[in-house]
Amino acid sequence: MSSSQPTEINSPTEQFRILRTKGTEPPFTGAYDKHAPPSGTYTCAGCSSPLYRATHKFKSGCGWPAYFDSIPGAVVRHTDRTFGMERTEILCANCGGHLGHVFKGEG
Repeated sequence: MSSSQPTEINSPTEQFRILRTKGTEPPFTGAYDKHAPPSGTYTCAGCSSPLYRATHKFKSGCGWPAYFDSIPGAVVRHTDRTFGMERTEILCANCGGHLGHVFKGEG
């Protein structure tokens, strides 16, 4: 865990559910939604690969952390058409861990 991350983390069971089964946490409940350090690096909870710089983060108001950019080559994007909608799924390029979604009109 990098120095920019808060010390509280999800339980191992919850982390597995989100990273490996593409789960989500309720909006406005995660430790990183309002977390806004001036510097540092956010890393993957599954493999510790660097994903985003603190300076990439912005306040989206959606209840989940939002980033306008990533470290080059750190994430991959896939079209996700589940639940009757189209959105972009963001995955860790190293381990395939689910990092979240971008919806049309965002980012």
